[in-house]
Amino acid sequence: MKKFLSILLVLAMTLSLAACGGNDTSDAGASAGNEDKKVITVSTKFVDDEQTAISLKKVVEAINERSEGSLELQLFTGGVLPIGKDGMEQIVQGSDWILVEGINFLGDYVPDYNAVTGPFLYQTFDEFFAMMQTPLVQNLNQQIEDEYGVKVLSLDWVFGFRSMMTNKPITTPEDMRGLNIRVPTSQLYTYTIEAMGGNPVSMPYYDTYAAIQQGVIDGVEGSIMTYYGTQQYENVKEYSLTNHLLGVSAVSISTKLWDELTEEQQTIIVEEFEKGRDDNLAETIKLEEEYAELLKAEGVTFHEVDAPAFLEAAEPVFGRFERWTPGIYDEIVEELNKIRQQ
Repeated sequence: MKKFLSILLVLAMTLSLAACGGNDTSDAGASAGNEDKKVITVSTKFVDDEQTAISLKKVVEAINERSEGSLELQLFTGGVLPIGKDGMEQIVQGSDWILVEGINFLGDYVPDYNAVTGPFLYQTFDEFFAMMQTPLVQNLNQQIEDEYGVKVLSLDWVFGFRSMMTNKPITTPEDMRGLNIRVPTSQLYTYTIEAMGGNPVSMPYYDTYAAIQQGVIDGVEGSIMTYYGTQQYENVKEYSLTNHLLGVSAVSISTKLWDELTEEQQTIIVEEFEKGRDDNLAETIKLEEEYAELLKAEGVTFHEVDAPAFLEAAEPVFGRFERWTPGIYDEIVEELNKIRQQ
């Protein structure tokens, strides 16, 4: 009996070892099968129901499908993973990461990015797109790539111009005199409102609705979609199209990661992000038109402004940032003149 039990014990151990060996082989095979797949994190501040996030979801799905398993992009919206300065650090450090974030965070490394997105430069999306293709901006892209290992895939994922929501019409800088205007905590926004003639008041946006009602501020600045979405039309009925700053995001990837990709993978990523940019633009324009009609139905009046007068008033802003290249404003205006002549 003991001999029989011993034989059973040996047999059981043999089968167990064989099973373990089989699992090891299986794991190794699975691991080998996944070695060629590049998993890339895509991080953005935009929440799921914002148009930029919606367009990015399409991009990620298209890239994953076209790559036939060699790429797996994973989209994280709403700032769940590092965005802003922290997100850009992931790119600079060479992480397997794509960041969709404000151009100003590129400006932390190459300051003149902030200058080319400065106040009152553009009155249309097309002017901005054309500027992004100029040698001036392409040189910035080359500089950040050479010095910091950041490859800029796109600079033109736009989400709307910011204009003035106030309790009086604004058409010239003189109309801004004495108005208290809420701004986010940002030197650029503060300097811009000061240059326009207003008094910048920094506060969280969610406090602005009550602040207008209480007379603490005379208005806020923001996009058409923000105007309608936050129901500010219940407080102020004048929307003046200053277009003083453009809301736009850049798409960035590390050169380290980029160089690890095949030429085919690079092509897929570039093409799909271009399609996503176009989708985002088309939907943004459509939504702006829809929201403008909704605002008019709520009694809001839209006002055109004296754009050259505001551009001239904003010129001193470009001299208040020590890290911007001296004379950058003149270079930008020269390029803009060429664009407008064409």
